[in-house]
Amino acid sequence: MTQGKAAGDRISIGDIESQLRSLGGSAQAVVSESKTTATAAAAVGGVLAVAGVYLLGRRRGRRRATVLEIRRV
Repeated sequence: MTQGKAAGDRISIGDIESQLRSLGGSAQAVVSESKTTATAAAAVGGVLAVAGVYLLGRRRGRRRATVLEIRRV
């Protein structure tokens, strides 16, 4: 966690920079992991959406199709 400083020590800009860099580095790792998971989920969702639209379109096409009956007289 954090280490306590002695009462007379001052916090330098370098201390702050190093702390922010360590926080930023760990945040970058989490973002890159999440980005690959989100990309995969979006791809699967897109495929499912296209398949659903296709199947609903087929169903509607069958329902509205005309049945033509030809008879010889």
